[in-house]
Amino acid sequence: MSEADRPDYPPAGPALPLGGNRPPQIPPRSPRPLLIIVVCVAVVVGLVVGMGRAAWQGGPTSLLSSPWGHSAAPPSAHLWSASSGLVDASTLDTGVVDIDTQLGYQSAIGAGTGIVLSPSGEVLTNNHVISGATRITGIDVGTGRSYPATVVGYDRSHDIAVLKLEGASGLPTASIGDSSTVAVGDQVAAVGNAGGVGGPPSVAVGTVSALDRTITASDQNGGSAQQLTGLIQVAANVQPGDSGGPLLNTAGQVVGIDTAATSGFRFESTRAEGFAIPINDAIAIAKRIQSGTDSPTIHVGPTGVLGIAVQDSDAPAELSPWSRFGATAPGAAVIGVLQDSPAEQAGLAAGDTIVAVDQTAIDSAATLTNVLNRHHPGDSVRVTWIDRSGQQQDATVRLATGPPS
Repeated sequence: MSEADRPDYPPAGPALPLGGNRPPQIPPRSPRPLLIIVVCVAVVVGLVVGMGRAAWQGGPTSLLSSPWGHSAAPPSAHLWSASSGLVDASTLDTGVVDIDTQLGYQSAIGAGTGIVLSPSGEVLTNNHVISGATRITGIDVGTGRSYPATVVGYDRSHDIAVLKLEGASGLPTASIGDSSTVAVGDQVAAVGNAGGVGGPPSVAVGTVSALDRTITASDQNGGSAQQLTGLIQVAANVQPGDSGGPLLNTAGQVVGIDTAATSGFRFESTRAEGFAIPINDAIAIAKRIQSGTDSPTIHVGPTGVLGIAVQDSDAPAELSPWSRFGATAPGAAVIGVLQDSPAEQAGLAAGDTIVAVDQTAIDSAATLTNVLNRHHPGDSVRVTWIDRSGQQQDATVRLATGPPS
């Protein structure tokens, strides 16, 4: 079997769960697993940007707190009030899917939410919901029917992904609004799969507190960061599992995609806040993904990977559980190599530092992930690294198939 035919290698960016730092395994529970402590951005409303970490794609989740309540829709009234009207919560499950993920290389499971764009099962969600997933399932909230899902494409830099529910037809679609009309003070409701428990959608009622916000998500080692811009800030208790779900206006239209934070990737903020990606921005990216055309930020189709785990090579040693492997020069420090992976066959080992791919300089784990995201399984890339003895090495590596980054 060739490297390109090997299924589901881990991505290049996050760190390998070696030794005592292995992610916790979450036992299943009925009707859905409770996903409050899970090592996956797919579980939470977090920002996953594929940078160097101490576990494959993410860290334990951290709940945001807020004075606004968060609960399932009322069983009798099925309404939430707002100054300009009422929204019938019995319609809140229209066009909403729960997303369950398995992360084989983290020994973890995850949960999030998605927005149905087409009757044939195209679903919009956050990229971090599916990042690192080796198996994805979408559950139509209205009918409870489950569908295996594949990744159509994703944009890590804007935290957007599009899925396809296999075998789906005739699905109710979400009512898409116009995020350019959103104003500070507007009443909104964040709908999702809070806590990953499934069932009726959770509803967090609040108000828009600011527009055009920029947030920074940094990894738990403090070495890498990425910004999301133009966000809607909300005073509503968005929770893990809501990620990728709709932010609704009082007409029941989707005006944003719920997004928040994990403990592995924290926002630079002084207080608990919820954020949403404006739906106009998200739909524009989704259309580019659906067109099937890659771009510097958009990856369409399967993900090509080396089969290694890395972190920033200049990360402070005292912050890194892998300091015995880390190099001090800028680059992507290899801290784990998957057995029989393309990287192992090329001779890469823990302690090496990748400094270039196809003569493009690699100055961080995030840069490595971004460069590899321009490729697909079966592509050949020229990797340059400094080995543990300080010698430069080069090899042409054929990328294998792995989970989305």
